Amino acid sequence: MSEDKREEIDEAAGLYVISVAAELSGLHPQTLRQYDRMGLVSPSRTVGRNRRYSLRDIASLRTIQRLVGEGINHAGIKRIIELESAMANMALEVAKLRIEVDALLTENPPKSLEIRKKSQVIIYKEEK
Repeated sequence: MSEDKREEIDEAAGLYVISVAAELSGLHPQTLRQYDRMGLVSPSRTVGRNRRYSLRDIASLRTIQRLVGEGINHAGIKRIIELESAMANMALEVAKLRIEVDALLTENPPKSLEIRKKSQVIIYKEEK
């Protein structure tokens, strides 16, 4: 493969066994099992039912670890994850609707409505 072509990494592909995921996330394997049972992270499974963690799962584990460090309990963390996911889904839906509305306004310019200026949509911004 030439240097010009770069492989795209599938962040959702379950690549890492639990011991590697534990090491990458800085958590104990038993903690990863507990988070799976609680529904905080849901790794993919092999045919033999072994857990396989993706890069996205490991990022989620690090976020969970940070939130625990901030004193948030597991139920609160689960709710935060659900709300952030819902917010991201709604932001995508709004972006799609904006594209559709802009296309309709371009095709049929309104006589009384002012066409809005394009604005940047921020889907998710993580604080450091």
